[in-house]
Amino acid sequence: MIRPFNIKDVPFLWEMLYQSIYVPEGHQAISRDILKEPNIEKYLKNWGGDHDYALIALDGENHPVGAVWIRILNYENAGFGFIDDVTPELGMAIMPQHRGQGIGRQLLSQMIVFARSNGYPALSLSVDPINKPALRLYEKCGFEKVYQDDGGSWTMKINL
Repeated sequence: MIRPFNIKDVPFLWEMLYQSIYVPEGHQAISRDILKEPNIEKYLKNWGGDHDYALIALDGENHPVGAVWIRILNYENAGFGFIDDVTPELGMAIMPQHRGQGIGRQLLSQMIVFARSNGYPALSLSVDPINKPALRLYEKCGFEKVYQDDGGSWTMKINL
């Protein structure tokens, strides 16, 4: 089941932000302190503004297992997938034990419907192209590569 975010989901969104940071298989996990870094915390800090929206996926026992969220960041506070001041950046993650079950596709599809119906011109995101499952999902849902940063990550965009 997928439902809209509510305020009690804030800690889970922070967990999903951590889970969204790609670590290649065989590499050591990144310290959770990364969530305190300004270039990371901007994705959720002071969550609840006019253009902050999230969906939460639940398992059969009503436990959250994944999330997708959008937030508009301006040029002065640009994120890794920044396009412009009117395009929300999308973040998404699924708990590791629930990946590969189609949950991400459902979350992403519903977020695209939400964004389109609310008049957003596009959505953008940043993905490490080494993360093949995520890259394939984004491409299948209509995202296209806009550019590649110096670190190798791709900024992708879907026009709505």
